[in-house]
Amino acid sequence: MTFPELYNDLYAIQPELLLGSFAMAGTLIGAVFGARSTGFLSGLAVLALLAAGVLCAMQRPATPVEIFSGALTIDAFGTFAKTVIAFAAAATLILGSSHFARIHDRRFEFPIVTVLSVLGMFIMVSANDLITLYVGVELQSLAAYVLAAWRRDDALSSEAGLKYFVLGALSSGLLLFGCSYVYGFSGGVSFDAIAAAASGAPSVGLIFGLVFVLAGIAFKMSAAPFHMWTPDVYEGAPTPVTALFAAAPKVAAVILMARVLFDPFAGMQAQWTQVMAVLAGASMVVGAFAGLVQTNLKRLMAYSSIANMGFILMALAAGAPEGGKAALIYIAVYLPATIGVFAVMLALRQRGVAVETIDDLAGVGQRNVGFAALLTVLFFSLAGIPPLAGFWGKFAAFQAALGSNLVILAVLSAVSAVVSAAYYLRVLAKVWFSPPAASELVPVGFAPAGIALVGAALSFPILIVLLGLLEHSAETAVIASFPG
Repeated sequence: MTFPELYNDLYAIQPELLLGSFAMAGTLIGAVFGARSTGFLSGLAVLALLAAGVLCAMQRPATPVEIFSGALTIDAFGTFAKTVIAFAAAATLILGSSHFARIHDRRFEFPIVTVLSVLGMFIMVSANDLITLYVGVELQSLAAYVLAAWRRDDALSSEAGLKYFVLGALSSGLLLFGCSYVYGFSGGVSFDAIAAAASGAPSVGLIFGLVFVLAGIAFKMSAAPFHMWTPDVYEGAPTPVTALFAAAPKVAAVILMARVLFDPFAGMQAQWTQVMAVLAGASMVVGAFAGLVQTNLKRLMAYSSIANMGFILMALAAGAPEGGKAALIYIAVYLPATIGVFAVMLALRQRGVAVETIDDLAGVGQRNVGFAALLTVLFFSLAGIPPLAGFWGKFAAFQAALGSNLVILAVLSAVSAVVSAAYYLRVLAKVWFSPPAASELVPVGFAPAGIALVGAALSFPILIVLLGLLEHSAETAVIASFPG
């Protein structure tokens, strides 16, 4: 590799270099100054994430650019996702910094580990061969295991970290096993070599490998039947960490899934459509019906996440370009509402403890109309009630499924949306119509309230006004990245 080529490659990964540089510099600063540097490093991490998001938004190449001998690809599809990931991670980091400062548990490692997790997500999104794909998944996952068990003195947090690690190791094994089969039957690790082998009549071994690869990625998306870790980890992890898990890693997993399907395995759509349809249907049913019996808000949001991943998988099952466009629109409107709900949970405290159960929200509408209104907008958006942003995400996925004749899946999605709306409405009924709880909920902290307000504003009306621009941007990104 010549120096000009190296320079161009490094120039193309400015966001990744920025995040990596922060992680290294932050480790040195933290080692010298200890917990005293937590506030400074948290602020610096938020700035680094926002700057990385802006750099990604400014890239958006008209055609895909392969760098580092084809290990990574920079395209509009990936830069769209990286921008969303960076901003979502910055929001959850603000929530985490505020939360841990309030409970006097400030450790400088938190912003560093969060940024390392985001760096892994960026690599996942831009992966162009099996090795880079696996490295990105593992970097993101290892950081996530640490974050899940962040409260070492809390039994639930330790249990969440252990469960996530054990089941995550199993999913990594499935992914690696599938990658080995794909390599063995395609003769290469690059996506181009795999695409050549997948065209025409693919071998049974290649199909077998593809199924295992999809299973490994489905675990990261918490798609049923690989969702078993999600409710326990969401409940046990600290609430800001749960907010992160519900947002940025899901985007990275969705984009990685789409890249694998639409690029190296585009010639095997007849095979993977069946797998995606099963995953989508199972996720929507499990997420909708299991959420009905939840009393813990974080577990309810876990099943909400599973159901929403089912809608995105349904969109991906439709194939590119319509399925990819619908998936990008869905994640763009899903994240603000999800992060906003967790922000409200962190903003309201009862006896000094953050809200975690549905009963904790009893009578909020009678004591704090502002937060009750925010929750209403956020849950209505997640439920897909028009004209809020969440409705247009579900509509885009539904439209993509019908366009690809996935009629049964589309009908199942409509039924699941109605069923899942019941548990959102159950929470809102508790908020508005139940008598106030004995111990009053006290709003604390400007940061979580501000994040909740932004999430509600993006759910309605900001993204509604910008829906045409969002749809055009998503469509352009998919067509430019997957012209075939």
